[in-house]
Amino acid sequence: MPSKKRRRKEERPKIHPKNKYSDNPPDFALLASLYPTFKPFVFYTREGRPRIDWTDFNATRELTRVLLLHDHNLHWWIPHGQLCPTVPNRSNYIHWIEDLLSSHIIPRDNTNGGNVRGFDIGTGANCIYPLLGASLLGWSFVASDMTDVAIEWAERNVKNNPNISELIEIRKVKCSQNTLSPEGLSGESSYSEEREGLPSSSLDISASEDKSYYGPAILVEVVRDGETFDFCMCNPPFFESFEEAGLNPKTSCGGTYEEMVCPGGEKAFITRIIEDSVVLKQSFRWYTSMVGRKVNLKFLVSKLREVGVTVVKTTEFVQGKTCRWGLAWSFVPPAKKIVTPHVTEKNILSFMLEGIQRQFGAIHVLQSVESFFLAGGASCKLNASSFVLDITASADHCNALLNNDVKYIDEVASCSNVQEAPSNLCFRILVFQQIPGTLLVKGSLQHRDSALS
Repeated sequence: MPSKKRRRKEERPKIHPKNKYSDNPPDFALLASLYPTFKPFVFYTREGRPRIDWTDFNATRELTRVLLLHDHNLHWWIPHGQLCPTVPNRSNYIHWIEDLLSSHIIPRDNTNGGNVRGFDIGTGANCIYPLLGASLLGWSFVASDMTDVAIEWAERNVKNNPNISELIEIRKVKCSQNTLSPEGLSGESSYSEEREGLPSSSLDISASEDKSYYGPAILVEVVRDGETFDFCMCNPPFFESFEEAGLNPKTSCGGTYEEMVCPGGEKAFITRIIEDSVVLKQSFRWYTSMVGRKVNLKFLVSKLREVGVTVVKTTEFVQGKTCRWGLAWSFVPPAKKIVTPHVTEKNILSFMLEGIQRQFGAIHVLQSVESFFLAGGASCKLNASSFVLDITASADHCNALLNNDVKYIDEVASCSNVQEAPSNLCFRILVFQQIPGTLLVKGSLQHRDSALS
């Protein structure tokens, strides 16, 4: 009999390994036995599995309350209609930022005395990110919001946890005349779904036009002169309208107009964060935001390339059947890697590039490398069919490139001078496609007897 071909299932991203719920998801039965206020919201399936009604705001709020108390020793509450976060999902975001800060992609900054300082954009009444960041990792936060209700309850949640209250500052954003308010709607209105319940396909609804954000200040005019932060984070308003916010009836986590809706949706809101980051530049080591629609992620990454950031990182947050994406960028120059003497003795150097978005292949990497060296005045010859780039550079160009001194490069010599000089450094770069998202890069010297080798 002919063997049946097994379909390879694409491995889905998993919950962050550092997440408390990675190997131990919340046990509803246990929580119900320990917390009588949670017990009425728990029911059992025919198979005897404990469940809660995700369309019941009171159930989701009580679950969040007992999880924060049971697993994080945090006392927490929000009034009806405010955005109710899910603890595992929010923990994923915190741990991803922890990974970014501990990586060596960009150099560490000791401006804040070694203490990690974050900025939570639109913290809401729940103030979930500062509470988790402070309790889990000892980070300090400035948490901003614009409504009186959000400020009042965020401050209550901070004060009710005196062990970490000194680590969190709640800062009110002044509303400008351009700030939108819902017509005929109160700030307490609730929705049939918060971002968590939106399908992972992200409801690819085409916007009728590309709208710009014109709400209250986000970072510029909120961050004070001379302030520096290790990161900012944001769970932006995902939707452009009330109707769009209520498309998924399967869950109900509440949410006010200000938390859920803004003209242009998350695309416009995060674009404004990008524009603010261009002004503030290295006031933050990392700028980050959660993204609800993958189609918007592609647009935002392209926008970041346009404004000249030095690093862009993305990730996928998974909780059950729900997917969200994380976007991070920085204007801090990447850390320089020192080439050790034993490495310089090798004729060929190679390394792997992993995690590249699938739409980018070997030729895109080669073109980026070519643009970099051409901008520095070196001579380049690209063979697109064999994915090979030959580069010729003088001593002055090499030194200037290593020192990131592009201005100096332009003054040193023209490309014609590079080609004629007898003591140039000539090397070749090859890029091989391994699997989608992974490339092998090889570099080799062409003339070992060169004075620059």
